[in-house]
Amino acid sequence: MIELRLLTFNALMRGGVRPRLRALGAVLERSGYDVVCLQEVAFRSHADLIRRAAPRYGHHAWSGAVLPAGGLVLLSRRPIRTVRFSRYPRTGPARAEYLMRKGAQVAVVETAEGPLAVVNTHLSANRDGDWSAANRYTRVARAELGHLAGELARLDPALPVVAVGDFNLPRTAGTLAGFRAAAGLTDALAGDTGPTYRPTLRWPNPPALDHVLVRSAPGRTVSARARIVFQDPVPLPGGRQGFLSDHYGVEAVLTLASSPAGMAEEPRPGL
Repeated sequence: MIELRLLTFNALMRGGVRPRLRALGAVLERSGYDVVCLQEVAFRSHADLIRRAAPRYGHHAWSGAVLPAGGLVLLSRRPIRTVRFSRYPRTGPARAEYLMRKGAQVAVVETAEGPLAVVNTHLSANRDGDWSAANRYTRVARAELGHLAGELARLDPALPVVAVGDFNLPRTAGTLAGFRAAAGLTDALAGDTGPTYRPTLRWPNPPALDHVLVRSAPGRTVSARARIVFQDPVPLPGGRQGFLSDHYGVEAVLTLASSPAGMAEEPRPGL
């Protein structure tokens, strides 16, 4: 049995990006995270900046010569066996968000308990802030989650899975709940009512939009406990203080264990 620490974080693609990413890299370098999944990394140069600021992460993955596909970046202290990017279908209202080529980054990371599938994703935003079944963006979410479910189904069933990122859906949204149930995923922050988007005057009570979801495999269990991090200002280059993003991060401690073949345990809810 081993524990593996993972972070998922929407790094915010606008507003003093480079100083914030330098500060983020410094935080990551000091941290004990084994795997870091980032969203909204707009340019390859930004991904390179973070990588240089956090050299202890000797393994990294993103695709795209100039713009990282989906804005998704994976940093790891463990070897990355394979990685692929799968783009979501274009659905719903036309919007500038299409330029981000949103999708899912599907990687297999080596651990002392065998390979682990790590899925990093960023779904389209709901510009109406209405997650009801009849909303126009709910159709977008259904299409993207359906595509993501297909990517999870393509994985080797012997692999335990952790799917993380900015889902742009509250955990109480029926669309997300249905996806979790259909894909056999457990929410590491189930029951937590705290937001993962920083409250503002325009949006004083945002929901949790960033999630850590896990699924065990036959003979190999994965469970998780998680907490919200990066809620406070940090020192930025130049001596000022600032927030790392408009999102908080979600830190998860994953417990990976092997069990006799055919005797896999049910995943435990997150604490």
